[in-house]
Amino acid sequence: EVQLVESGGGLVQAGESLRLSCVASGLPFNDSAMSWFRQAPGKEREGVSCISGRDGSESYADSVKGRFTASRVSDTIYLQMNSLKPEDTAVYYCASGPDCDSVVSEYYYWGQGTQVTVTS
Repeated sequence: EVQLVESGGGLVQAGESLRLSCVASGLPFNDSAMSWFRQAPGKEREGVSCISGRDGSESYADSVKGRFTASRVSDTIYLQMNSLKPEDTAVYYCASGPDCDSVVSEYYYWGQGTQVTVTS
């Protein structure tokens, strides 16, 4: 059984930081891309970051470059979020998929999500 379990969300003020964690277990392959997505109410789910399963390279959405940093240590991926803005408010999900070029519908496994709320 594959499980992805996120944690670390919360309520913070603009300019503050949070670190999200996702613990993965039961993945059938160890070369899958590991990504963070987010979804705000009434909006489409969007990619935030991705770590390649082939070479470990990182990629980020333009909206978070310079503020967010993704990392992977063994079976856990992290998202360090600095200088948070109200527009970062969303449910954040970790996911495993074929590669970092994959779209949302191509991802194999998803966590349950963790809420991040940023106030002005």
